[in-house]
Amino acid sequence: MDLATAFPPFGLRVTSGDLELRLPDDAELVRLADVAAAGVHPAERKPFLVAWNLGDPDEVRRGFLQFHWASRGKVSPEAWGFELGVFRDGEPVGVQGVGAKAFAATRSAGTGSWLGLAHHGQGIGKRMRLLALHLLFEGFDAAVATTEAFDDNPESNGVTRSLGYAPNGVALVDRQGTPATENRYRMTREMWAARPDLHRPDVTLAGVAPVRAMLGLDEPVPDEQTPDEQA
Repeated sequence: MDLATAFPPFGLRVTSGDLELRLPDDAELVRLADVAAAGVHPAERKPFLVAWNLGDPDEVRRGFLQFHWASRGKVSPEAWGFELGVFRDGEPVGVQGVGAKAFAATRSAGTGSWLGLAHHGQGIGKRMRLLALHLLFEGFDAAVATTEAFDDNPESNGVTRSLGYAPNGVALVDRQGTPATENRYRMTREMWAARPDLHRPDVTLAGVAPVRAMLGLDEPVPDEQTPDEQA
């Protein structure tokens, strides 16, 4: 039995051109940990609630590996999170997370991501978010996708707004010991269906049906579908 058969999320693939999202194996996790340790954001920024990427590089790598190993072990129909590696031409550049609680009932899921600093400013952030949304709406039949960004993170807010999310309130949260304003956003299935052609790249899904079964979702969506084939 191979790894994807034993644990279906390892067979999940979301691909568009030179970009692919997939659950990294341990060897790929080490490569992604190196990307994280090399830098994720400018030193003056604080884009995360917890400064997981700062400090001694060896500690960053170990914490990164522990977080991903723990995430794998918590996948169930009641709550799941897939920390998908982002690969460009086979090279790791960041992580795109998707996750939910009680998804079978609510059909609402959230996203979060990071991108290696060396890969900023190349349009990858928007592309990987589009791939995540495609997985949620077309692969998992989501009704709503949510995301958040701190008010002082213009790049993340810009990507979210450009993709057509609607504002969904603000919150004052504890960010690394100090208060910070968090902007919240929401996209419905209807908003996703009405997105412009600019946001309709050719996307291929693979390995979705076994993951849907693992998550307790009915009426599996066939693999290898593009947006046009879904319409």
